[in-house]
This record gives sequence, structure tokens and C-alpha cells, in this order.
Amino acid sequence: MSSTTSHHEGKARAATRKSGGKKETATAGRGSPDGLPAPDHHLSLLRRMLAIRRFEERCVELYSGAKIRGFVHLYIGEEAVAVGVNQALREEDAVVSTYREHGHALARGVPADAVMAEMYGRATGCSRGRGGSMHLFDAARRFYGGNAIVAGGLPLAAGLALADRMRGSTRVTCCFFGDGAFAEGEFHETANLAALWQLPLLLVCENNLYAMGTSLAREHAQTNLAMRAASYGMPAWTVDGMDVLAVEAAALRATESVRAGNGPHFLEAQTYRFRAHSMYDPDRYRAKSEIEEWKARDPLKGLAELMRSEGRLDDRVMDELDKEVLAEIDEAVRGAEEAPLEPVADLLRFVTSEPGSTA
Repeated sequence: MSSTTSHHEGKARAATRKSGGKKETATAGRGSPDGLPAPDHHLSLLRRMLAIRRFEERCVELYSGAKIRGFVHLYIGEEAVAVGVNQALREEDAVVSTYREHGHALARGVPADAVMAEMYGRATGCSRGRGGSMHLFDAARRFYGGNAIVAGGLPLAAGLALADRMRGSTRVTCCFFGDGAFAEGEFHETANLAALWQLPLLLVCENNLYAMGTSLAREHAQTNLAMRAASYGMPAWTVDGMDVLAVEAAALRATESVRAGNGPHFLEAQTYRFRAHSMYDPDRYRAKSEIEEWKARDPLKGLAELMRSEGRLDDRVMDELDKEVLAEIDEAVRGAEEAPLEPVADLLRFVTSEPGSTA
């Protein structure tokens, strides 16, 4: 194991929170924010992660078959972060994402058929086929991108949170971003203003150890990202991003505090992507042994093994879940392939104002 990976996993095991001068261990809670009993809730979490995993695997097949074009950044391995965090969010909250956002969109509730149609560039996609993989958008679900610029979503999230604070709302804006965003000024500007103005903002850094092909240790002199975020005067802690229950518990604690008026909070979810940065990436910068070590901590496998050990999951139930998910994805693909492309006559729609419009 590389020294970088060892340090990363060591922090993940500790999963401590700095609050009020004390460190609080972040443990996997057994709460059920959706109101389901714990066994059903855990099964729901497993199904949500499985849906993301199978969707992404299908995207690999479709991209290889030239059905999906452009850039595609897969979320395989990081499913626990999207699912766990979204358990703590309410319908009225806002989510701002990165270009690796398929999992975020699905966990937020954007229908798989709308996401798949967008991947195909069809008019029935969630962004009317205009955004593709990196620009998923769903205003009805307050899912505001999909942003292709590293750290580009952070100022947008601050603006949404500022609007809610000025209205006196208890809504939370959650912004996902990668560890590479720490090298961008947008993160530091947003963190400073959010703490200064006490914005209702939850900053979730998905630290997968690599900003594209550059490892965290080669890019940052100080790799403890939670500690750096805390320097802006906000509660910040790390959580094992491969454990959906730990992520859920940490996100619930953070959002409750944000809603109570305690300003922005920061979560560093220590996770790992099992595939390359994008479908174009040959992935020559990581040791195969490192990838296999992280695959042994697969978030789906971890929750399934916990449920099996407690006698709440068997092969029959797992097979049924898989069949249900695959059937939904098959239907989404079928719908995308049959959906129309946007007419050329509508090329400038939503780009320029309509004739006679005062907008």
C-alpha cells in the first residue's frame, strides 16, 4: 500500500469530528430518516447504491458501443457518499454537483430514464439533451447541476444559500465537489464568505485521492482537508466515504446543525473511484494493487455483508433487487433510444429571447 493510501485509510478509520475543541467519533447510525424500520431502511440504502452502480456499468457498455458520446465520468465506488448524504436532505433543499454527478442525480431522485435520455442527448433528457453527462439539471428537484468546471459549483451554492438566509428559510444547500477543488480559488472564497455570512451551506468534499491523474500528496502540502476547511471557522470533520451508514449519520448531524442556524459545515468523505477519471483516461497513474485494496472496501459489499451477518439479507433478496434495478435500466435505455432529438429549429431556444419578449 502506498503511503498516501495508508494515510488516507488511517484517517478514514478514525473518522473524527472537531467540534468545540473536542473530537467526536463519527459512528454509523441506525436512524431511518425516511421513517422505515432499520431493516427496511438498510435495504433501501442498498437498493439505491445498487441502482447507481448498475446504471454506471450500463453507461460503460453504451459508451463503448458509441451510443453515448462526449466525456463521461463514472461514480463507481463512491455510491455511499451520494446515497448517504441525500438521506439527510429534504425536498426543499438544494443540491449543486460536479461533472461526476450521475450518482448525485439518481440519489436525489432524478428519474433514471431522464438521466439516460440526457446521456443520449435526447429531448426527453433532464436537460432536454443539451447538457449530456456533465450537465444534468432538474429544477423541480432543486438539483442545480452538473458543473464541468472544477470548483465551479461552489460559488453557485453560496448564492443559493445566501438567498435562503436572506429569506429566513431553514433550507440547506448541499454542494458536492472533489479534492481537486481545494487547489482552486473558488473553494477558499466560498468557504470564507460562507463562514463570514453564516450561510446554510453543507460542503461535501468527495476525496478520492486523485484530481484527475494527480494524487493528493503531490498537489497539497497539507492533505488533511477537514482541518484546512476548519481554519475558515466552520465545523469540519472526516467520514468513511465507503460506509453509507457512517456518511448518513455524519450528514444528518451536519444538516441538523446547519438548519439550527449554526452556519456552514464541511464533510470530507474519504472515498475512491474504482474506474479511471473518465472514459478517455488510460489510468496509468495508480497501482493496480491500490485499486484492488479499495475494491475490498466496496460500499455495496460492506452494507450487504452487515445485513447478511444480521440475518436480514440472502441471495434470493439480492437477486430480486438486482433484477428490479436492471429492468428499470433496460427500460430507461429503451426509452432513450426511442426518444426524439431536439429539432434543429429549436437550436437557439433558451439561448436567445423570443421575438417580442421583454426578458
